[in-house]
Amino acid sequence: MKYYIIAGEASGDLHGACLMNALLQCDSKALFRVWGGEKMAAAGGELVRDYRQTAVMGLVEVLRKAGTVRRNLDFCKADIESWKPDVVILIDYPGFNMRIAEFAHDRGFKVFYYIAPKVWATRERRVRKLRKYVDRLFVIFPFEPEYFRRHGIEAFYGGNPLADMIAADTTAAESPADFQGRNGLEDKPYIALLPGSRRMEVSHTMPVLVKVAKMVSSRMPEYQFVIAAADSIEDSVYDSYLSGSSIKVVRGQTHSVLRHAAAAVVDSGTASLEAALLKVPQVVVYHMNPLSFFMVRILLRTKYVSLANIIMDKPVFDELLQENFTPRKVYSSLEKLLTDEACRSAMLKDYEELEKLLAGKDACLRTAREMVSSLKASFAE
Repeated sequence: MKYYIIAGEASGDLHGACLMNALLQCDSKALFRVWGGEKMAAAGGELVRDYRQTAVMGLVEVLRKAGTVRRNLDFCKADIESWKPDVVILIDYPGFNMRIAEFAHDRGFKVFYYIAPKVWATRERRVRKLRKYVDRLFVIFPFEPEYFRRHGIEAFYGGNPLADMIAADTTAAESPADFQGRNGLEDKPYIALLPGSRRMEVSHTMPVLVKVAKMVSSRMPEYQFVIAAADSIEDSVYDSYLSGSSIKVVRGQTHSVLRHAAAAVVDSGTASLEAALLKVPQVVVYHMNPLSFFMVRILLRTKYVSLANIIMDKPVFDELLQENFTPRKVYSSLEKLLTDEACRSAMLKDYEELEKLLAGKDACLRTAREMVSSLKASFAE
């Protein structure tokens, strides 16, 4: 069968590749045409657009790039009609993908949505469009099936694929000393920095993180800092902030950087859930255009922004957002994580509970089997 898959950011590329590999196990003749990145291309997808060229986040940022977004939408619609897939699979990225869902449905294409828009957090009105334009919904958080059931949508939950991806990491057995030596790091503990996967995010987080590193280095010199570089961000972008800094950059090894870290400062997103599953004490930060953040605050329906805190329904770790994202407050949170054993122990205990809630081997494979089964059943009708 022919699968047209659309992901619009780094996490979507990761999940998309996992899903594609699983689909190939269920459908050996699967053909993929994708919007994604290197991981989806490596999984066998014919790459139409790289997410690094299309990712836009925030109200103001979307308005600024409205022309580009419109052109990408027009191109995508024409490409779908030309290729004529058996199914269009949309991965998160709701600002773009919800419009593609409506188009594809109206043109008679089967539409699956994998990693549903977080309508339980904001923009709940999108539920009506999901119900109208999406044939099957596939979710990755344990509370979502019941939420969508209350809104008249039967969602399939096959588990969260991040746990599987982390378990399958071939570098998991590497010792901290070997990892640090291989990457030219000093022989001392380090704090991991994950400043985001978009240029806009990096531009907001890096200036503060550089100041945090200087504060820690002057007061706790036994620690060094390591950036887990995102595939979507060029080295030159990080370098523009690091002149005169001792912060090191390690690329393509996010799980390893997190696994061996004493603590982490993580830009809110999928990476914070990865850090939790890798048992890394963390503080989550986020900053965006003030107008965009003002709108988010109005629309947000959850008490927290981090996935682990939302799933656990408690503040497992600090969230320093917008005006609270300051060098002094980040330093204070880090100091507590590094020196307060009771704080670390409580966080790690919560991580264990979180892992149980997300447990389930072969999440991608279970989802892929359900997709293929659903498609075959619909074609047989």
